[in-house]
Amino acid sequence: MTSSNRTGHWAGPAIETAGLVKTFGDTRAVDGVDLRIEAGTVYGLLGPNGAGKTTTVRMLATLLRPDDGEAHVFGHDVVREADAVRSRVSLTGQYASVDEDLTGTENLVLLARLTGHGKKASYDRAAQLLDAFGLSEAAGRQVKNYSGGMRRRIDIAASILNTPDLLFLDEPTTGLDPRSRNQVWEIVRAVVAQGTTVLLTTQYLDEADQLASRIAVIDKGKVIAEGTKGELKASVGAGAVHVRLRDADRRPDAERLLRQALDTDIQLEPDPVALTARVGDGSGGGSRAAEKASLALAELARAGITVDNFSLGQPSLDEVFLALTGKPEQTRTPPGTQHGTQHGTQPETQQKKEATA
Repeated sequence: MTSSNRTGHWAGPAIETAGLVKTFGDTRAVDGVDLRIEAGTVYGLLGPNGAGKTTTVRMLATLLRPDDGEAHVFGHDVVREADAVRSRVSLTGQYASVDEDLTGTENLVLLARLTGHGKKASYDRAAQLLDAFGLSEAAGRQVKNYSGGMRRRIDIAASILNTPDLLFLDEPTTGLDPRSRNQVWEIVRAVVAQGTTVLLTTQYLDEADQLASRIAVIDKGKVIAEGTKGELKASVGAGAVHVRLRDADRRPDAERLLRQALDTDIQLEPDPVALTARVGDGSGGGSRAAEKASLALAELARAGITVDNFSLGQPSLDEVFLALTGKPEQTRTPPGTQHGTQHGTQPETQQKKEATA
């Protein structure tokens, strides 16, 4: 995968916003978002459905006009200098713009010709991308016969046909199986290694954990937390106690005792024998968290509650998300759901005038 990054001598952030606002009727979809995203990184925008993620991306990609605030992409104002922004970005959105009746090769060649490549150069670039994304064997097949993972790969290939300085990936792995998700993650890492900045929106906590160097948690149109993974995890407590009981019938008793011993809310896991609790507020350090965890374990033993597994570790992003939003990780899209590609210089094939992300 070749690259000709065009960031030049720009020394500032790839994206910078201040007080960004977008409303739809009475709904304030984006409510004063401030972001600063350094070039050459993966930045995660994490939040549930309806949080404002996609609306934010569409404003940054010049597909929506902000109602208030400012946004700059490589120093260009997204409203006053929209053409300059479009020349440097690409967007892989949640809806298809590749032609399902064309083959993989035909789609990429068509897009290459439309963006000014000669015939031979178009075929060469298409072949290069199909090979890099593991799609050479499917190059002559119609895209409508591709699997979900293959569709997503051809989407991203189309997005980087002309290597962008900034790539928006809007929930790129929704509906994919674990193997396809891992393949997309590897593609994202390869794109960033070539110098492209990636703004990734996702509701998958493990995806943000895997890819993003910094993460903004957005909920109800507002950024409610921002930082590295470590900073976000440290912000909600010194540690997390994970308990696995032998008898599911004792979980109510264990929950009560742990709440008393740890002086914190207890999270009931989907597993009927599992409980999780955050300990410490970050000020007491790991030793204080360990002391409280030991006392809790002793209380369970005195009550005759058998524990099969007991561990203390740093909070997961799931626990961070729950602590910040009061909601667990969002339910995933049912398997088989397919999304397509959209390029930053083209209108959406399916306009979605709504306030949700």
